Amino acid sequence: MALLAGLGGTPALFGAPVTAVVPAKMPRVGTIDERFQSFNIEMLEVTGGRFWAPYKQQGGATAAPADAKPDAKQSTPAGMDPSLYRYRAPIDLSNPRLRKLAAGLAPSYVRVSGTWANSTYFQDSEDPAPATPPAGFGGVLTRKEWRGVVDFAHAVDAKIVTSFAVSPGVRDASGVWTPVEAKKFLAYTHQIGGDIAAAEMFNEPSFASMGGAPKGYDAAVYGQDFKVFHPFVKKAAPEMVILGPGSVGESGILTGGLPGVPMIKSEDMLIASGPGIDAFSYHFYGGVSKRCAGAGGPSQTTPAAALSVEWLSRTDRDEAYYAKLRDRFLPGGAIWLTETGETACGGNPWAADFIDSFRYLNQLGTLAKRGVQVVMHNTLAASDYALVDETTLLPRPNYWSALLWRKMMGTTVLDAGASPSPDLHLYAHCLRNQPGGVALLAINADRTASQELDVPSASERYTLTAKELLDNKVELNGNELKPGSSGDLPQLAGKPQPSGRVTFAPASITFLAIPSAGNAVCR
Repeated sequence: MALLAGLGGTPALFGAPVTAVVPAKMPRVGTIDERFQSFNIEMLEVTGGRFWAPYKQQGGATAAPADAKPDAKQSTPAGMDPSLYRYRAPIDLSNPRLRKLAAGLAPSYVRVSGTWANSTYFQDSEDPAPATPPAGFGGVLTRKEWRGVVDFAHAVDAKIVTSFAVSPGVRDASGVWTPVEAKKFLAYTHQIGGDIAAAEMFNEPSFASMGGAPKGYDAAVYGQDFKVFHPFVKKAAPEMVILGPGSVGESGILTGGLPGVPMIKSEDMLIASGPGIDAFSYHFYGGVSKRCAGAGGPSQTTPAAALSVEWLSRTDRDEAYYAKLRDRFLPGGAIWLTETGETACGGNPWAADFIDSFRYLNQLGTLAKRGVQVVMHNTLAASDYALVDETTLLPRPNYWSALLWRKMMGTTVLDAGASPSPDLHLYAHCLRNQPGGVALLAINADRTASQELDVPSASERYTLTAKELLDNKVELNGNELKPGSSGDLPQLAGKPQPSGRVTFAPASITFLAIPSAGNAVCR
C-alpha cells in the first residue's frame, strides 16, 4: 500500500493540514555550473594497478585477499595495508556501453586524478611502459592510455580535470618541485587536441605523505611548490582553472589524522602558498567503509543510519568548514567538491544499493543550494561506490538518480520552502529546458511514514523506489529501470500528477516536473 500511495496523490489522512509549496513564487537562491553533476575516473583505473579489493561477499565486512599478480606500474599508498587492494587492468574507455552511460550525464567534468596520480610518470613516447617506474615514481601513464582519456572526454561531452605528480621524481637536487612532468603532460594533451579545463596541483595534500609526496612534506613545502607551480601553469595553460587545495576530512572523519600519517591543515597551506587558486576545491566522505575497519578507520556507518538526518547532513558540515576557508582566502570565489562518494576506501557493500541514492541526491540538492558549483562523484565505474558496475557495466541505483537529476534540474537554484518534516528533504531548480518551469525534488527518508505536500500545479511525477532498500534494482513509477541489450538508455517517462495533495511513500524519492509553474525567475 505504501508503494501505491507513493505513486499517486491520495492523502494518508483525509482532511489533515498539508504544507503548501508554491512553485510560481519560489525565489532564486543562486546558480550552478552546467556541469555541476560530474564524476571521477581514478588515474589508477587508466593505468591499471592495485585499487580497492572487492568484498568477499556482498554482506561481508572484510576485503577479499589480495591477489599475487605482480604489478610494476602502481604501488600501494604509504601507510596502507596491501591486503586492502587488488590488481585491476586498465579501464576500456572505448567501450560503447560505458560511453553511452557517461554521455547520458553530459555535459559533465571527468576528473582523472586520485592518490596514485601524485606519483605517476608520463611515458612521453609511443614506447610501452617500462617494466619498472623510473626512480621517484610509483606508476606509469602511457601516451596510449592518456589518448584514451582525451578521446573518451570528447565522445561523452566531458571536460577533463586532473592533477600533477609531486613525488620525489619531479624534484630538483634541493627537493623543490619542478614542472618536468607537468610540462610534457600538458604539451602532449594539446598536441592530440585535448584540453584540461581545471586541475589541482596534486591530490589531497592534507595527507601528502600518504599520496607519494616526499617524507617530511609540510605546509611550508606546499607553499614553496605552489609558488613554482602557479607561474608555470599561467604560462603553459593560461585558460586552465587552478583548483585548490583539494583537502579532505578536516572537520569530519579525519580530524585526528590517520595512524602514522600526519594531517597538513588547509589553512596553513593557503597561508604558505599565498594567492593563486582560481576556485576553492575540497573532498568529502561522510565516513570510511567497512573495508578499512581493520585498518583503524575512524568513522564507520551502517545501513540503519543511511537515511538519518545526522548522516545526510554531514555533507553540510564539511561544506560549511571549507566555505569559511574559501571566504577567507578567495572571497567571492567558486567552490568545487572534486571528490565524494558513499564512504572512503571504495564504499560499503550497500553503496551499490538503492539506500545510497538518498545520500547521493540529497547531497546534490543541499550543496547546490549552498552554492557549490561542481560535485564530482567517485567513481564512474570502479569499486562499490561507483555509478556503474565495473564488471557488468550495468547502471546502479545512483546512476538512475543521476540521470533523473540531469533530466530535471536546471542551473538556477530555487528555495523550495520549509518542509513539514525533517525527514522530507525538499529542493527545487528551474526545470531544465523549460522556460517558466520548476523541478521539485522530494526525498522522503522516513522509513515508515508517508509525507504530503499541497502542490497547486499539475506536474509529471517520477518516483524512485525499490522492493528493498538494500537492493541494487530500482523502479521508476513501479517499473524496473534497465538499459537495452545494446546499452541504450530507456526513455524516462513520468506519470501525470494532478494539482493538489501529493503523497510521498516511505523511503521514496520523487521528482515533480512542473512545466507550467509560471515562475518568472525561470523565464
